[in-house]
Amino acid sequence: MTRSWAPSRGRSPRRARAGWLLAALLAVAAIGGVASPASAAEGDPYTVSGNVQLDGEPLEGVDLAIDGPGGEQQVTTDAEGQWRVWVPERGETYTVTLDEETLPEGIAVIDETGEDDTPNIVEGEMGQGGRLAVNFFIGEGERNTVGFVDQLVQRIFQGLNFGLMLALAAVGISLVYGTTRLSNFAHAEMVTFGAVVAYALASPATLAWPLWIALPATVILSAGMGLALDAGLWRPLRRRGTGVVQLMIVSIGLSLAMRFTFQFFIGGGTLQLPELAPTAKIPLFGAVAISPMEMISMALALVVLVAFAVWLTYSRLGKATRAISDNPQLASATGIDVDFVVRVVWIVAGAMAGLAGILYAYYRPGIRFDMGMHILLLVFAAVTLGGLGTAYGALVGALIVGVLTEISSLWIPADLRYVGALIVLILVLLVRPQGILGRRERIG
Repeated sequence: MTRSWAPSRGRSPRRARAGWLLAALLAVAAIGGVASPASAAEGDPYTVSGNVQLDGEPLEGVDLAIDGPGGEQQVTTDAEGQWRVWVPERGETYTVTLDEETLPEGIAVIDETGEDDTPNIVEGEMGQGGRLAVNFFIGEGERNTVGFVDQLVQRIFQGLNFGLMLALAAVGISLVYGTTRLSNFAHAEMVTFGAVVAYALASPATLAWPLWIALPATVILSAGMGLALDAGLWRPLRRRGTGVVQLMIVSIGLSLAMRFTFQFFIGGGTLQLPELAPTAKIPLFGAVAISPMEMISMALALVVLVAFAVWLTYSRLGKATRAISDNPQLASATGIDVDFVVRVVWIVAGAMAGLAGILYAYYRPGIRFDMGMHILLLVFAAVTLGGLGTAYGALVGALIVGVLTEISSLWIPADLRYVGALIVLILVLLVRPQGILGRRERIG
């Protein structure tokens, strides 16, 4: 009896694209020098420091979190009770939070005035000298503890805010991929472009336009940037028949070129947008609080995403976009102007990336030449988790990534909070390789 052996199957196009995407992500991470906030901060010129002592004796192993321009950092006191972090900006306010759970039993942060409900949280403004000293009064007393449920709900609110902002960027990448099969790594710089243009238009040091004019103008200019990139670069490359891998490599080069162009014009420091709304927290219920700026950010992102979903679902252009994402050849054969639809997709993607850049500048807070690169991996994770090429999948994936990123900081250091979301991405793809809302491709 003769056995017949079927020839082995080659890798599917989806797996091949996923492999190239993963390799490119790792390459860009290495080139861009993506680092944790703590390691990146060591090169910053200014310091926030302090001592933690009890009756003159140093307390070792006490955890503190420092939040401000450049992101959140975590530090632990040394054998002498001292701690220090490096920060990028002076003249800004930094919030230092001491974790009372790491103090000895029966010891707490004491409020000598009797007017502060959270004495373990101190805000201080960095002076022109570039050094900020923050110390706490430590003694016997009851700790100001926050229940786990309250912390969890607070993190979920923060995660939704972060996820909605990520969704604005992720939907644009997903639209471009769905219609052109391009994994656009330069989309991170489109996010940065929105923040930089907003600063150029609204900052008192530049044009000083009112925010109600500057921010819509930024979104319009970002849409124009998307159109210009398509007309000047991507459409000519598509007409030449350039392969998707080559296009992806071009996008990496464009990303690096744009990033260092931003650095040339704005430098390596952190810039601040004018205040759009107060950042002081307003209590909602229990220990859960949210600032007016966070409310505005969430509401604005939600309105834009709902409007986008309505456009994509019910408008003729939206239906044409979905048709091209499903089958570009069939869509073209039915009379759809593929080039025109792709042009509109680039305009929409640019506008939404610009808005994401504005909201991210307020979320960080601050503007840096490489700020878009810091969330690029999370944006790609959201797109992949939701399903490559599906705009609704990008939205769902972004919300999941945003919430998991914030919730994970309840158990792991803030410097590693992105890891939790990426681990969940891997686990989901092991079970459902096409993503949550993606469709399984037929092979053969």
